[in-house]
Amino acid sequence: MTTIRHEADVPLTAAGRRFDQALAEMFPDYSRSRLSGWIKSGAVTLDGAQAPPRQLLRGGEQVRLQVELAAEVTSEPEAIALEIVHEDEHLLVLNKPAGLVVHPGAGNPAGTLLNALLHHDPKLAELPRGGIVHRLDKDTSGLMVVAKTLPTCTALVDLLSRHEVERQYEAVVLGTMVSGGTVDAPIGRHMGDRLRQSVRDEEDGKHAVTHYRLRERFRAHSLLQCQLETGRTHQIRVHMAHINHPLLGDPLYGGGLKLPKGASPELIAVLRGFRRQALHAERLSFVHPVTEETLSFSAERPADQLTLIEALRADLAAHGADDY
Repeated sequence: MTTIRHEADVPLTAAGRRFDQALAEMFPDYSRSRLSGWIKSGAVTLDGAQAPPRQLLRGGEQVRLQVELAAEVTSEPEAIALEIVHEDEHLLVLNKPAGLVVHPGAGNPAGTLLNALLHHDPKLAELPRGGIVHRLDKDTSGLMVVAKTLPTCTALVDLLSRHEVERQYEAVVLGTMVSGGTVDAPIGRHMGDRLRQSVRDEEDGKHAVTHYRLRERFRAHSLLQCQLETGRTHQIRVHMAHINHPLLGDPLYGGGLKLPKGASPELIAVLRGFRRQALHAERLSFVHPVTEETLSFSAERPADQLTLIEALRADLAAHGADDY
């Protein structure tokens, strides 16, 4: 169990401020809600005594913080292989395979990324969600960053909320696009299906922006580079379906199987056999919250998506660029 200890004097400039407000400025490594909880539990004292969060300060008081981090998650560690592309004492970056659920839940109580992370580093159990600060859908592959300490967890969540983590994806969509563009459309839970998200009006949905660029055009599909400006649930999948170019293989938002005219048996087999959304988080870039170094990582497309793209290229080559 990790023990956190800090001692500091309240700055004179904090005179007249509330205890919880001043504490958030003194210890920015921890979230306001967590600090408030520690004040209420008595883990933070003011001049040696417990004080309410709203107590007004005069400046110069001594603050002492001492708390033992209890387990935040109760999932069991499991020896599931992880492809870790970077790790230091503060965070790690991994390449998640398609098919791996991130968090345990209904229908997936075990065998998840969280279970694997707890086996890799048991101390992650002391962090909210095991240090997982963002997620990928089960059948989306690619890069994720995971915090290993509470201050790093707070800092990464802040970076994500300020849109300062660059996340770039590769997607194969249905239909032949002629150019890139931007989808700026709010997203919220689907009114009739709780498993799905949908484009909503501004009152019901959350602000969501996806930028996309055309990389290659095939006879009945397009290869896109997608950049997230925001990070809503299923964002790329919902936005691409919204502009009538759903992701190939998407079981929730897809438009079904689309075969180019005269497709070969080989291409038909590949398209019918691709049973997940063709989406891969290929690039992740951010400023390290502790070292302040700019970190950039890339992950090669997985084998199934590589096979898919090569089959689409071969089909285009066999029929010619004009046979769309």
